Amino acid sequence: MRPLRLLSVVLALALPFAAAAQQITVSAAASLTDAFKEIGPKFEAAKAGSTVRFNFAASGVLLQQIGQGAPVDVFASADQETMNRGNDQKLIDTATRKDFVTNSLVLVEPAQGAVGLKSLQDLSGASVKKIAVGKTATVPVGRYTKQVLDNAKLWTALEPKFVQADSVRQVLDYVSRGEVEAGFVYRTDAAVAGDKVKVAFTPTGHTPVTYPIAVVAESKQKALAGDFIAFLSTPAAQEVLARYGFGKP
Repeated sequence: MRPLRLLSVVLALALPFAAAAQQITVSAAASLTDAFKEIGPKFEAAKAGSTVRFNFAASGVLLQQIGQGAPVDVFASADQETMNRGNDQKLIDTATRKDFVTNSLVLVEPAQGAVGLKSLQDLSGASVKKIAVGKTATVPVGRYTKQVLDNAKLWTALEPKFVQADSVRQVLDYVSRGEVEAGFVYRTDAAVAGDKVKVAFTPTGHTPVTYPIAVVAESKQKALAGDFIAFLSTPAAQEVLARYGFGKP
């Protein structure tokens, strides 16, 4: 009986610690991968007993997962349109929604063997055979890209050259590996790639790249989820976001 009694005591002592431990899942746009992975441990250190797990993908894909019942507590999108859909579908707690960073769209080329693009019109040249773009249905960077090329009246003409990507990071991979001559990504992604890509120029003609974040409506840890969103405004988190090239909203 003594071993059983001892086990009961151990379990009784462990229960308060288990109850105190809290975990949240943050689904965030792929472009936030590096910055959020660095912010996560800082948040856990500031909130004793808490754990944050991340799920990174294209914003539209993440919203689909939430809509299908994925256990998510915080959603961070790379565009307003996706978050608006989340609001319309009642998937987010609207009162917690806020813009927390900005970014900018850039055209990148492989560092080795770059064509030397100077303008959007150069994409029509014979030297550019493939252009990586995010899928417009689910990838915000793809929609920003379409706005730019539509305004330049080039989208339809360039469409045969497009290589569709499932996220901005996949666009970056295609360019980094030299599988395409050009691709549209965020400035922060180009910076993460280091010397594998070069920024050709910064196109204009798209809506501002602003990132909203909100607590998911079905979250079981709404208080902790709200704490994570609030943490993003602290000096510790702001330093990380700025270092990765994100701007303030």
